[in-house]
Amino acid sequence: LMIFFRSLFFNIFLYFGIALVSIVAVPFLFLKEKHMLFLGRFLSHYVIWILKIFLNTQTEFKGLDNLTKHEKFFVASAHQSMFETFALQTVIRSPVFILKKELLRIPFFGWGLKKIGAIEIVRNTTTKENLSFFDRIKESIEKSNRPLLIFPQGTRVKYKDRVPFKKGVGKIYETLKMPCIPVSLNSGKVWPKNNFNKYPGKITISFLSPIQPGLEKEKFIEKLQTEIYKETDLIN
Repeated sequence: LMIFFRSLFFNIFLYFGIALVSIVAVPFLFLKEKHMLFLGRFLSHYVIWILKIFLNTQTEFKGLDNLTKHEKFFVASAHQSMFETFALQTVIRSPVFILKKELLRIPFFGWGLKKIGAIEIVRNTTTKENLSFFDRIKESIEKSNRPLLIFPQGTRVKYKDRVPFKKGVGKIYETLKMPCIPVSLNSGKVWPKNNFNKYPGKITISFLSPIQPGLEKEKFIEKLQTEIYKETDLIN
C-alpha cells in the first residue's frame, strides 16, 4: 500500500511537472534553440529529484569520463523506462533524439521536441521520409554539432529481457562514422515499463568505453549488444 501511495504522489508530480514545463515552453518556441534545451535539462533534473524525494531512489552515473574522450560521438543506450529519456540529458550535452512521429504531434510537448531538433521516424512503414532517414540524421548532427542519442532495442524492454538490437543502429554507425558510446542501465527495476507503481532502489547508468568507427555493421551491432548486456548483468 505504501508503494502505491508513493507512486501516486510521484506520478502526480511527474505529469504536473511535464505539463507545466510544456506550457512555460511556449514563448521559448520563438527564442533560440538553446533556451528550449535549458528547459529540457531543468525538467530532467526535476524528474531525478522527485524520484529521490517520493521513492528514496538514488541515481548513479558511472563511466562519465567516456563522454570526454571524443569531441564527436553518438550514444547508444539500453531502454527500460521513461526515466533514461530524462536522466541522460543531465550528463550528455544537449542530445538529439530519434522519436516516434506521433510524439511530435502532442500539443505543447511535441512542439518543444520539434524545436530542439528531434528527428521523427514512422515505424514499420516504408515512407519517403524514412527512406531519407539516415541522411537526415547525418545532416542534423553536422548542423547542430550535438551528439545523437539512440535506443538500439527500438522500444522499452523489461530489465531481464535481452532482445536483439535493431539493424538500423548499424546503418547509423556506418553513416555517421563516429565513435559510439554504449550505455547500460537498470532503470526497469525501479520504473518498470507500463507499470503505475515505481519502487525504491538505486538506478545505475553506466557509460562504457567508446566503440571506434570502422567495423562492419553486423560486427558493430554484435559488439554493442554484447557489451551493453554484459554490463547490464553486472549492475542488476
